[in-house]
Amino acid sequence: MTRLVIVVEKASDWSAYYPSVDVVSAMDYLREPVGADEERTHVINLCRSYKYLGTGYYVSLLAEARGHRVLPSVRTVNDLRRRSLYGLDIDDLNQKLTHFLPAGGRDTTDFGILVYFGETAYPALQDLARQVFEMFPCPLLRIEFERERVWQVASIRPVGLHMLDDAQEDAFAESLDRFSKKLWRKPRARKRYRYDLAMLVDPNEAMPPSNRKALKSFVEAGKELGIEVDPIGKNDYQRLAEYDGLFIRETTASDNHTYRFAHRAEKEGMVVIDDPASILRCTNKIFLNDLMVSRKLAVPRTEILYRDDAKGMREVAGKLGFPLVLKIPDGSFSRGVVKVEDAAGLEKAAGELFQHSALLLVQEFVYTEFDWRIGVLNREPLYACKYYMSRGHWQIYNHGAKGTAKSGGFETIPVRDAPAEVVKLALKATHAIGDGLYGVDLKQVGDRPVVIEVNDNPSIDAGVEDVYLGEDLYRRVMQEFLRRMEHKRLGIRR
Repeated sequence: MTRLVIVVEKASDWSAYYPSVDVVSAMDYLREPVGADEERTHVINLCRSYKYLGTGYYVSLLAEARGHRVLPSVRTVNDLRRRSLYGLDIDDLNQKLTHFLPAGGRDTTDFGILVYFGETAYPALQDLARQVFEMFPCPLLRIEFERERVWQVASIRPVGLHMLDDAQEDAFAESLDRFSKKLWRKPRARKRYRYDLAMLVDPNEAMPPSNRKALKSFVEAGKELGIEVDPIGKNDYQRLAEYDGLFIRETTASDNHTYRFAHRAEKEGMVVIDDPASILRCTNKIFLNDLMVSRKLAVPRTEILYRDDAKGMREVAGKLGFPLVLKIPDGSFSRGVVKVEDAAGLEKAAGELFQHSALLLVQEFVYTEFDWRIGVLNREPLYACKYYMSRGHWQIYNHGAKGTAKSGGFETIPVRDAPAEVVKLALKATHAIGDGLYGVDLKQVGDRPVVIEVNDNPSIDAGVEDVYLGEDLYRRVMQEFLRRMEHKRLGIRR
């Protein structure tokens, strides 16, 4: 069971609330005997100040020394002193603030909000409040904005309970109640498992990397190895540090919460697949193409189109010939990929895709009945699949079909039965990315394979990629997590 400890600097700071056995004074907490603590303990440090070597600072410092999860951590306290971390323009902030500026209207040049555990009283700024809390996990924060030409974050600083008025005290109490329930909602059987692994999933995702049966198989494989695999969602960001590792099983992007989770996990010293570097490298096709070319790995002939470059648009057809394939850099599952047959089609498709990206990838069209997918884990081949094109379509996924996206058939075979040159090229491609879990898409014309892309967070679906290996596929992934977590514990480099 999780134990919650709320630390206040003075008893009067809690006078507006009901007495609670969870509330202790800072001095009582600091004097608490240090011993073996079988319970998982969360400390919410509500001291008036976190000044270096002050009382609040020592509460967080000794909480970490005792193995307690504390909010804010010493790292957060230190980061809040570094204005360079948050002195940045906030996109679209001016437009959002216009709806509820205080007296002074458009002439207002400064504005502030309180953030209670990532929540704020201003709905239009809720997403910003959550992101700031994720960056600086601290119970009570005040975000100050200033405007010259555009709105900026002027400061982010902790606030003490003693600074709140009645309405703010009520808002804080409600947020604390919601936050503490998250800490208590899942008692964890610590003694049964050697390690805890968070598996980030989105039950509502239309095309997730793993279907429900596969996710269940990952959980079961973990149990066999002494790993508790706990499915979590995007709202569980603050629970992340409870775990020894993070396994991302929803579609990644460098501009959404999956990257933030990966980055936070890496900062916490956790084992993480996909790691943030792999996400950045794999989710942008232009970066990938340059990386493959620089390593002298075979790829389809490729050009880059730039927005408002009419000359480049005219020249690309002469260099590559029709038909051509246009791609936005960050598309997935065949989305944002268009085949064009002539100059008019090129101009029309480019105009539409340029609404999403300033640069486009243009490649020669290479026809094959199927694409190879080689799964790679820690620089070793894991599985081999043939993904056939959707019926009557030139891609594996046909997003133009009525209803949900239609996909072609597949054939999963032993890695040893896949062409040696395909597997060899796939391994070379992933060596340029890292040592995580990847799915390399390749086409083969005659004896010549070419890399189409390297996917982080590759599809592992029950009934598809596991057809040959069965449950052993899930065990191999969990064994790699186990190996890495044991190395982390022993201080051994991979």
